[in-house]
Amino acid sequence: MIYLVEDDDSIRELVIYTLRTTGFDAKGFPNAAEFWSAVTEELPELVLLDIMLPDEDGLHILKRLRDSTETADLPVIMLTAKSTEYDKVIGLDSGADDYIPKPFGMMELVSRVKALLRRAAKQSDEKLLEADTLRVDVKRHNVTAGGREVALTYKEFELLCYLLENRGVVLTRDQILSKIWDYNYSGETRTVDVHIRTLRQKLGESGSLIETVRGVGYRIAGSKEQDT
Repeated sequence: MIYLVEDDDSIRELVIYTLRTTGFDAKGFPNAAEFWSAVTEELPELVLLDIMLPDEDGLHILKRLRDSTETADLPVIMLTAKSTEYDKVIGLDSGADDYIPKPFGMMELVSRVKALLRRAAKQSDEKLLEADTLRVDVKRHNVTAGGREVALTYKEFELLCYLLENRGVVLTRDQILSKIWDYNYSGETRTVDVHIRTLRQKLGESGSLIETVRGVGYRIAGSKEQDT
């Protein structure tokens, strides 16, 4: 089930119609109140979230989703008329997994949704990733740093797993964008820097394991993962 929170009736109806005709179950909500009511009854697989809403803005909704253990890793795509790099970074920095500025094509939207759901399905692998005080149980989507459980967004979790799976290898920003976002963010490598910064902050002392290789990218030094 995909939930869309969008106050523009024409956009909401078109997006829901498109999702349903391409094989998805989808529901649309014109405001935050109706969305939260639906969430208490059924958790969606993915949320499409407009920023400008009449009762509660999308960024505040996103924060509430990320602050709850039940929805902390729920995939979220922001839909907004704001298209500057600053606004995009704010949305991603707040925990969004993807960002689509308006106006957008319906097929592009469907492609982004499929890509994000596809990546979410891949996390069912039974694998344990470790580095010093950092431990990631991929199947259970559980992260501990220094014995403390850490709540990450879906994109932050994917990024951390990618770094751990390639321990000792320097990954360029372009490689990370291609792998984690599944399409080309031309000229948007700051997206990677934003997520790395937030990831380090959430990991606390273990965040220092993520090394910056000046002018190239990022890495976690050491041996590779263990399979369980």
